[in-house]
Amino acid sequence: MRVIEISVSGGPEVLVVGERATPIAGPGEVLIQVAAAGVNRPDVAQRKGMYPPPPGASDIPGLEIAGTVVALGDGVTSLAVGDQLCALVTGGGYAEFCVAPAVQCLPIPRGLTMIEAASLPENYFTVWSNVFDRGRLMRGESLLVQGGSSGIGVCAIQLAHALGSRVFATAGSPAKCEACEKLGATRAINYHTEDFVEVLKVDTAGRGVDVILDMIGGAYVPREITALAEEGRLVMISTQGGAKTEIDLRALMAKRASITGSTLRNRPPAFKGGIARSLREKVWPLLESGAVKPVIFKTFPFAQASDAHRLMESSEHIGKIMLAVQQNS
Repeated sequence: MRVIEISVSGGPEVLVVGERATPIAGPGEVLIQVAAAGVNRPDVAQRKGMYPPPPGASDIPGLEIAGTVVALGDGVTSLAVGDQLCALVTGGGYAEFCVAPAVQCLPIPRGLTMIEAASLPENYFTVWSNVFDRGRLMRGESLLVQGGSSGIGVCAIQLAHALGSRVFATAGSPAKCEACEKLGATRAINYHTEDFVEVLKVDTAGRGVDVILDMIGGAYVPREITALAEEGRLVMISTQGGAKTEIDLRALMAKRASITGSTLRNRPPAFKGGIARSLREKVWPLLESGAVKPVIFKTFPFAQASDAHRLMESSEHIGKIMLAVQQNS
């Protein structure tokens, strides 16, 4: 099969088309003929040598796919050859075939293309696990999404809005702020020209927000504690702005606030399978009704993965960047 390999750690040019043996589905797994794959920030970090795959995972990048089941591993009874689905994987998505644990597979939502379906798993698993499970966002509460125009951001804005929360978001241009508001954000804050702490203070009448989803870290964290409401929850999912910070613990204690965070890639299939069940029950109906929609910025041919990574690193996109592994996807 054809794959996109990381020839050596470095820039986008190190992504090259190669050939590998087609993988074999192990116990509890299915083999999927891949139609499309999503491009995500962790793929970029892996390419740079900053995010190695967990033990036992493929060294081929790609954490989400959509396609057709072509073989079943031992013990798989919930799926059948010929099923069309999308899946969260720990690696191997930039390839013509990929194995995935059956419990991490979800049906293609009615009305969605393979490209659209492949854009869902990484972001929807991440947002559900962190905003709704760890962050415990409830109907009627408020959420701030840092990086609202990213793949994670457009997912979080739409889901929180659809499930009855008031949503704020930060973004880096007027066009990106406008896109966030069209997706359901009450107010999008241009971080180049506005201070999100001051904007939230005004727009929440001094109360602050209940949950903050942060992929920046660094110097943002003490400001985010200031922006939290009493009993607020700060949820960390990445550290693009730095892995270290300094906070005033008295400010955290005074608000009875909490800081949590998680990584998803190294969690076992049983944990991810639990998220998949929640998504199928609570989120897939929203996708099928059109209340929540995939946001695809650009799709690249499979062999142009380097160009897809260049676009990702430019941060010019709004929503998802995709690879079409099969021409008709």
